[in-house]
Amino acid sequence: MNNWAILKKKFKSIHIAGTNGKGSTSHMLAAILQKAGYKTGLYTSPHLHDFRERIRINGHMIPENNVIRFTEYIQDSIEQIEPSFFEITVAMAFDWFAKEEIDIAVIETGLGGRLDSTNIISPEVSVITNISYDHMDLLGETLQKIAFEKAGIIKPGIPVVIGEEQNEVKNILLQVAAENESPIYFASRKRFPGEWKTEKQLLYVQLTDVHNNTKKNFHLDLPGLYQLKNIVTVAEVVSILNQKGFAISDTAMQQALKQVKSLTGLHGRWDILHENPLVITDVGHNEEGMKAIAEQIENTSHEELHIIIGIVKDKEAEKILAHLPVMGNYYFTRAQIPRALPEKELARIGESIGLKGKSFPNVKQALEAAVLNANTKDLILICGSVFLAGEVNLKEISF
Repeated sequence: MNNWAILKKKFKSIHIAGTNGKGSTSHMLAAILQKAGYKTGLYTSPHLHDFRERIRINGHMIPENNVIRFTEYIQDSIEQIEPSFFEITVAMAFDWFAKEEIDIAVIETGLGGRLDSTNIISPEVSVITNISYDHMDLLGETLQKIAFEKAGIIKPGIPVVIGEEQNEVKNILLQVAAENESPIYFASRKRFPGEWKTEKQLLYVQLTDVHNNTKKNFHLDLPGLYQLKNIVTVAEVVSILNQKGFAISDTAMQQALKQVKSLTGLHGRWDILHENPLVITDVGHNEEGMKAIAEQIENTSHEELHIIIGIVKDKEAEKILAHLPVMGNYYFTRAQIPRALPEKELARIGESIGLKGKSFPNVKQALEAAVLNANTKDLILICGSVFLAGEVNLKEISF
């Protein structure tokens, strides 16, 4: 365990932080690098179904035997230094990436950035998708304090891409970049989604270059409208990587974005599980995430709306629920984890702001009730917690 930090020097990397969008951005970049011919590692968290989802190479999860061998190998070190679960997972990922001699790894931070376990790498480029309110008990109660923590991934001389230009935190990011003499790029100043539409579970986007007005078309298999922000960030990161000597063609990028799910195993981002009725999961779990979900609902054709929602205790439930439409049928529930907010308490909070519904002890019962009440043209959405989305199993449901 004492030597695991040197593993960071055995492969190139991209480091990604941010409140929302870092998971989608990480998976898109991994898919693109893979399509461009690079042996690509991907480290993300949390997982939906299988712990090994967190650690992948070219989309393939770390083998179970590798997990067992690594855990046995560091057992003595675990007892001596008592690392966190996340720290062990990061070490396991870096160890596997190094042994497999990957070309590059896309590394997503777990929480914040400055003190995050992943923050020992010196990446090719750092990425901060956006800054909003989440984990305030650990990162600070203001956007400025949260931004300072996220900006901790900025390294001396390493370029940093900022996904969203936000006036409240821009000066902090500029200051940290200046102190590190790191070139800083605001992605939204370079390109914008000039035209877009959703059709047949795809998001069609035309990216327009701000400086020369050239246009490039992309089809994403991630239909959430919030991906319009993420693809702008991704395009800027690809541009910087090419400037640093990588060879990523427009064709590779176009092909990769059409199949991010199959290339990387990404799920839970406006993920369509069933049609007639439309059943969708989304892992949005904070205020900004729920704003994006509410916008997506408005842009999704449906008759009645059925929302199955569960939230963990450390979230500001009332602020999150306030962004959801009053005109909906609500099924308040909980993930089967100790951190979950009890469903009856969530229902009480929802009712206090005008959201009507019933409470259910688990997502299976909530989904059964929603399917029973829904017509073929209705929308059933499961959201509010990554853990809740991970517990959805349509095989248990009769439509």
